Amino acid sequence: MPIADHDLPRCAANHAPLTPLDFLRRTAEVHPQLPAIVHGTGAHAANQTWGETAQRCRRMASALRRAGVQRGDVVATLLPNTPPMVEAHFGVPLAGAVLNALNTRLEPASIAYMLDHGEARVILVDPEFSALLAQALPLRTRREPLLVVQTQDPWFGAPTATLDAVDYEDWLRQGDPDFPWEGPPDEWDAIALNYTSGTTGHPKGVVYHHRGAALNAVSNILEWDMPKHPVYLWTLPMFHCNGWCFPWTLAARAGLNVCLRKVDAATVLGLMRAWRVTHYCGAPIVHAMLANAPDELKAGLHPGIRGMVAASAPPAALLEAMARMGIELTHVYGLTEVYGPATVCALQPGWRDLPLQEQARLHARQGVRYHLQQDARVLDPATLQPVPWDGETIGEVMFRGNIVMKGYLKNPEATAQALAGGWFHTGDLAVQHPDGYIKIKDRSKDIIISGGENISSIEIEDVLYRHPAVQAAAVVAKPDPRWGETPCAFIELKPGAHASVEDIIAHCRAHLAGFKIPRAVVFTELPKTSTGKIQKFELRRLAGSVQAIDV
Repeated sequence: MPIADHDLPRCAANHAPLTPLDFLRRTAEVHPQLPAIVHGTGAHAANQTWGETAQRCRRMASALRRAGVQRGDVVATLLPNTPPMVEAHFGVPLAGAVLNALNTRLEPASIAYMLDHGEARVILVDPEFSALLAQALPLRTRREPLLVVQTQDPWFGAPTATLDAVDYEDWLRQGDPDFPWEGPPDEWDAIALNYTSGTTGHPKGVVYHHRGAALNAVSNILEWDMPKHPVYLWTLPMFHCNGWCFPWTLAARAGLNVCLRKVDAATVLGLMRAWRVTHYCGAPIVHAMLANAPDELKAGLHPGIRGMVAASAPPAALLEAMARMGIELTHVYGLTEVYGPATVCALQPGWRDLPLQEQARLHARQGVRYHLQQDARVLDPATLQPVPWDGETIGEVMFRGNIVMKGYLKNPEATAQALAGGWFHTGDLAVQHPDGYIKIKDRSKDIIISGGENISSIEIEDVLYRHPAVQAAAVVAKPDPRWGETPCAFIELKPGAHASVEDIIAHCRAHLAGFKIPRAVVFTELPKTSTGKIQKFELRRLAGSVQAIDV
């Protein structure tokens, strides 16, 4: 035994499991009077302090225990970004249970499958989604009882369907406000269950542990240099990777959760003004919606707002438009399996002084690992050896460390495959530049192989986003009898903008090699998930019936 370990045992005095529950406990003790949650504006706005929030979360944990929920049981939610959703991120794990925040945009059959697969014991449902739950419940195959708890929201109104449910506020009142602050006995204990948006077959259930949730929450603070008492607007659904762990981040910083039922430009910009929002997150389509809003809606914003953008990189035109609004974007990348964002395009000194197009090129990279993630590398998937840092050699993005899932629920084969060789395999193809910054070239399934040449759909999309009329773009493979596959571009134009197929092709011809130019262009509203992510699997289905053009 090393001398430094001799007679120095681990004990309760010097070692405790990491958990984000400690963030709420500390903030409730140090800043009980500070505002924690607001919902709405004006005289009818609902608000509560951190002291009140902690008490309500303890009541929830107590009520769950009284309902028979045991350590490791699953508690589901069908909630928008309202106060009960914030409370569930603490009350559920405080009871030792696992939070399963369900995607409210799913169809009843998927909701039923997830309730059964996760073996949920309780579900909290918002009045807006009571009809969805009413349709899902008869589709369940499990016969075990499910306690339904119906929340209230004066900003929505009456439930959309009648359920056999208990009232949320009455239920909380039955709980003990002095329920003990008991963290998990082991930081490896599960804290959350999040289902991937499966494109074929059933979605997989990704299991998070307390350690990863705490560390990614702190990483969010470090990546954004987030000060004390930030004001965070919930444009990102909390059901998406637990809101990228930001419910726990906000508790650590004693910040203000500004709740939001539905994302639209007028409401978002109005809340930004009303509450002097400092931070928000979202997919590129959310930021583009704000940038393209009428000038009168954007008036009066205070400078210094920080936005976090994931999925595709922000194009130069979007960076410029957001800068004019006083909003600075931070580009992150991640997946459900790594708790949301796990790399960040960390800004370097001097980047802001570069020409806008050069800034956009640098911002387009997915960047470097989060502070508390052990590693993010581009590896050869066959050998698991790093590819050269030359910006040219393509490999697969892989992660390892504390901010990686426990695995897939009830799916040991998929877990073993995803974590093979001690790395989480993302399926994303990328290069690593000489400065270590990762740049994704495509999903392995999104590479278009045309006449034996590999074409990156992301490269084409980057060019399309530079066209001044394009608000959103996605490129998929279209079957071709001669070339095998050719690029097919689906384009959503900005409100009031106009462009022809010929305009788009000419724009691409100016920036791309001939074989990379789309041979089909379709103007349409792009199908998106509830988080704003473009659903390429829907576009692949459509591409087979799209007429090709002669380029």
